[in-house]
Amino acid sequence: MELKRCFGLMAVLLAQSLSSLQAQDFFKPAPHYDPGRVNGTIIVESAIGTLATIGLNYLWYKKFAHSKFHYFNDNNEWLQVDKVGHAATAYNIAAIQSDVLHWGGVRSGTSALIGTATALSFMTMIEIMDGHSTGWGFSKGDMLANIAGCVLFEGQQLLWGEQRISLKFSYHGTIFPRYHPAELGSNLPQRMLKDYNGQSYWLSFNIASFLPASANFPRWLNLSAGYGAEGMIGGASNPTEIDGKPIPYFRRYRQFYFSFDTDAWRIDGLSPLATTLLKVNRTIKTPAPALEWNEVQGLRFHPIYY
Repeated sequence: MELKRCFGLMAVLLAQSLSSLQAQDFFKPAPHYDPGRVNGTIIVESAIGTLATIGLNYLWYKKFAHSKFHYFNDNNEWLQVDKVGHAATAYNIAAIQSDVLHWGGVRSGTSALIGTATALSFMTMIEIMDGHSTGWGFSKGDMLANIAGCVLFEGQQLLWGEQRISLKFSYHGTIFPRYHPAELGSNLPQRMLKDYNGQSYWLSFNIASFLPASANFPRWLNLSAGYGAEGMIGGASNPTEIDGKPIPYFRRYRQFYFSFDTDAWRIDGLSPLATTLLKVNRTIKTPAPALEWNEVQGLRFHPIYY
């Protein structure tokens, strides 16, 4: 019954929001604290958090027996791509939460602090759930990465009062899930989450933010440094066979990238609605030409990399 009420309330709030799409003022951050916006945000986020927790427990943790709280050291797995993923997730939860509260008229410093606390709380909850599952355990490495993502966000707010460096994500399909779909995913949504071979993470630097306004450098153009890895069928090492089927040898290696990127939401003259929609670019890197270096192939050029 409570779940139905949550869905019903979310539907009502969504309908109210959609009815205001033509009113551009709806998407402008409130100049002063707006209790209606903030309360609506709290209700919707509480419902989403509840559903996410129930979903994780039902779809993920229910497959494994519960146990006493314990630790698990996975720092040597996936060439640490998963750790960078934790940092990126924490960073972007903090950024999104801060943006939403700022839209509700909460002061910038306060909204950033609440965003950071929200991100750290959510990621800590996931680790605690891991700590009570026989399939995993509380990972100190994951927790350190979560904290790093939060520090990247909050540190910039304290230092500059804005985000000049974003932590973004990109994904491309690879051949590796076909050899171990149970581990790396059997469909696109699963592979985007589980196939670390196809994930890349980027520190995206907004150059104009570091220059004086008189430089007239495009506010939307970024330079980015990326990290990824390939050749991984298993976490710490690759199996030689799975279910009796031999697995080809793949060398596991790290990849380092340099590329252009955009913060499309920074383009001058955008409507509040367009700015809001383009904020997805704050999380996902724009496909662009890229230079890659790895120890196997050396320096490579990609006309378009994503």
